[in-house]
Amino acid sequence: MTQRDPVRAADADPAADETSVPLGVLLADPSLGLRQVAGPAEDRRVGTVGTTEIEDPTPYLVGGELLLTAGIRLPHDAGGVDTYVARVVAAGVAALGFGVAPVHQEVPADLIAACDRHGLPLLRLPPHTPFVAVGRATYAAMAESRNRDLKKISRAQSALASAAARPDALQAVLTQLSAHTGTWAVLFDGQGNELFRAGRRPAEPAPGLLRDLAVRTTARAATGRAAGGPPPPAAAAHHHDGVHLTVHTLPGADGTTAPLALGQAATTVPPPVHRQVTSTAAVLLSLLTSPRHALNTGSHSVGALVRLMLGATPAEVAPALVPSEHPEHDHWVVVHGRQHTRRDARRDSRRAARPGGDPAQLATLGTALGTPYLHIDGSALRALVPSAPDTRPRVPVQAAVLGWTLGFSTPSPAADLPRADARAERALQRAIAADVPAIVHEATAAAVHTLVSPADAREFARARFAALDRAGPPGASVLLGTLRTWLTFHGSWDRTATELRVHRNTVRHRMTRVAELLGADLQDPAVRMDLWFALEWLSDEED
Repeated sequence: MTQRDPVRAADADPAADETSVPLGVLLADPSLGLRQVAGPAEDRRVGTVGTTEIEDPTPYLVGGELLLTAGIRLPHDAGGVDTYVARVVAAGVAALGFGVAPVHQEVPADLIAACDRHGLPLLRLPPHTPFVAVGRATYAAMAESRNRDLKKISRAQSALASAAARPDALQAVLTQLSAHTGTWAVLFDGQGNELFRAGRRPAEPAPGLLRDLAVRTTARAATGRAAGGPPPPAAAAHHHDGVHLTVHTLPGADGTTAPLALGQAATTVPPPVHRQVTSTAAVLLSLLTSPRHALNTGSHSVGALVRLMLGATPAEVAPALVPSEHPEHDHWVVVHGRQHTRRDARRDSRRAARPGGDPAQLATLGTALGTPYLHIDGSALRALVPSAPDTRPRVPVQAAVLGWTLGFSTPSPAADLPRADARAERALQRAIAADVPAIVHEATAAAVHTLVSPADAREFARARFAALDRAGPPGASVLLGTLRTWLTFHGSWDRTATELRVHRNTVRHRMTRVAELLGADLQDPAVRMDLWFALEWLSDEED
């Protein structure tokens, strides 16, 4: 072989690209008869096979080769052999294969010593094994490895696609991603809150480090988008104490909001198959958190809206909104929500001021609640969840993570939605007063106030609050609302003012006016009890 044809691929496969095969696979092939005679025992990966018989092949190497030689131009002295080995090691050769006979009857001792010294695996090729056979076996193993990887990717993509079609799509996708990659998978919002997670949680500090990495990555993405600059990095990685952390940002749902982030923690470096599966999951999660998916702008929903605007009743259009796969969901749960004021929310004034809510958060809440029918107006949330008649509403933990307090009605037919709406609001008020994430309205059990007939109770309520009709501004409805909130918070001026978003002196003024008009001592527990029952009866009438 001449210097003009220095390194030749042995039986090159044009599809060999970047696929590699462990060296141990070739050593285990009995038809080759290869034996390692020097160098470390680590199972290095071989990306290609080449042959050369020149003294310095390094200008023609790209790294990762199993370099085969018969030693035709191998230096005769130990120093020259050492230089030869040092050069190919510096070029990134994975291993050196030496074919014995006809030039050398055995692997030279100087070559063995040099390979041991420089940490290069040295393989002995027996006389009956041609170099081309090694190349064919290598590329056959690569093809088999590619086929296995493609099957793994196909199975994972199929599982992810099926998960994306489930009602709990976000959680289901993360669960499948974790199962097929062996990682702890988390969906973070822009503040680093764990919205959904799957897999075994690693020990600290890995979860905290992953959260910080997600926050930094999404912040860079939001900053770059706001500045109109080049797109920021969509992924980031960090390694700590044997744990490999990766983050992939999901684009902001409308191109302006801070993106979500998919985080993973693994105990090994993610192989190409896992990276491909993660990419597929990231695409699905992006679609699932988009406004189009969250708001379900399908023909059935649009048709129902048209019919409502043209005079149809909710009971008439509700069947068009029931999921086709769950025809038994002919009842509805009304959800009311209130978002807490958080430090990070105050910092992000643009997001907090968005009248329709952050689309990414809207999608996350919609998926968590299991409904596309929801609306966020500032810090207030209202939603309709299709439900079977006797099913208790499911309270998603993601709502509390995002800072929402929720109140749920019991399942009601469409004709009773106004009544369910009032019950959801009362449940929300109780949840806020009790400082708990959510309360589900319970059907009224036997109690003292139920002993009064409904007609008599409503008549008593109307009479009890009739004097408020004579009130001037802000009006009877405002005074009744203030009274209900004040009673809900057990007479707390500050909490009532915070809930109503007015000054505490305004609350005091209103309650003084209520006491005067009703001729009631609001400090008397018995009076408060009577007024609470009357409010409940009045609400039942308004429903």
